[in-house]
Amino acid sequence: MSVIVDTSIWIDYFRSGDDHHRLDILIDENIVVTNDLILAELIPFLKVRKQNKIIELLKSISNLQLQIHWGEIIEYQIKCLKKGINGIGIPDLIIAQNAKQNDCEIYSLDSHFKTLSKVVNIKST
Repeated sequence: MSVIVDTSIWIDYFRSGDDHHRLDILIDENIVVTNDLILAELIPFLKVRKQNKIIELLKSISNLQLQIHWGEIIEYQIKCLKKGINGIGIPDLIIAQNAKQNDCEIYSLDSHFKTLSKVVNIKST
């Protein structure tokens, strides 16, 4: 199974240098995937800091095509609101939809994905 590594994990990985044993394992196992939304969140920050080598490495990761189905995104929001869950942004919903479409797990520090996994059939750690 592939794993979409969310922006929050990458930022923490680049910024803190803390032990990211799980991410290192996922990279070694070659099961990390990304999408253009995540890259659009990461690359400008890295470009400003002239981190071109990191940008090239991120671009070399398998990229899942985004096929946004707005009706499905709306349904996710409706399900969340009916459960009293508010404040999950459209970018997170798009990442969740992308993960579900490609049968991927989401690896994130963002609690929105764990919350979404209770409402939408996605895997989040």
